[in-house]
Amino acid sequence: MRLYNDYLRAKFGCKVHRIALDAHFTCPNRDGTKGAGGCAYCNADGSRASYINSKTSVKEQLSSGIKHLKDTKDAKKFIAYFQAFSNTYGPVNRLKEAYDPVLEFEDIVGISIGTRPDTIDKEKLKLISSYMDGREVWIEYGLQSIHNKTLKMMNRGHAFADFLQAVRITRQFKLPVSAHVILGLPGETKADMMETAKTLAGLKIEGIKLHVLHILKGSMLEKLYNEGNIKLLEQDEYVELVCAFLKHLPPDIIVQRLTGQGSREDHIAPLWALDKLGTINRILAVIASEAKQSKSSFHP
Repeated sequence: MRLYNDYLRAKFGCKVHRIALDAHFTCPNRDGTKGAGGCAYCNADGSRASYINSKTSVKEQLSSGIKHLKDTKDAKKFIAYFQAFSNTYGPVNRLKEAYDPVLEFEDIVGISIGTRPDTIDKEKLKLISSYMDGREVWIEYGLQSIHNKTLKMMNRGHAFADFLQAVRITRQFKLPVSAHVILGLPGETKADMMETAKTLAGLKIEGIKLHVLHILKGSMLEKLYNEGNIKLLEQDEYVELVCAFLKHLPPDIIVQRLTGQGSREDHIAPLWALDKLGTINRILAVIASEAKQSKSSFHP
């Protein structure tokens, strides 16, 4: 397993810090194009990091983020992470306007663009690939599950076929692809989640981000949870699922996230998900223990 932080440190010679950004996009399942309300697990912030000042420009967010990380962590290099909402949902000139401020900061060595697979085309990918000159550029597609019934239930507004199409055309521009997957979605069994893992392994994507389903204030799932209609994973269950999921993936895939959470102000459940570092450490401990057992049981 290759962890993203280790990969970046090996490439750039130091820890590379990500600065999450809100470039003031929206999503086609919010504005009425494909639906309203957004994804069922998402609230009005569109997965925006809690520290982002969404009222400021991308340049201002980058400036303040770099200053804060330099002052508090003695950071040297950064990745601009276009995180909130769908960051390719708009005409190419709008995308260029959002991305270009990154070029003004010599300490930014990479760009990650989070988006939906149904808001991409060759013209947009050509623009994104133009930023690869000397930079680490990733495109992150929110997939969550390969199962169309789940995607429909979560109000995604796209099908798995859209993800396959996006990966196919993205490869033409030599851009590395990372897929976002949520474990514990309503109605999905362990077998369903492992099928997602096996399918992604066959696609040979470059990166993966894993999330636990959690309930946020203002999301569609909040009402269902309050009514007792959603069962969330316990921490032990999630750790086991992550470790099982990773076993199906090729060893060279870059694991960019092992778990995630919303802002503490909006987070309703599960409470254990707020202990992000603790969950990650438990996952790594299980992986290390299994590797040790496998090595000790090997007899040439």
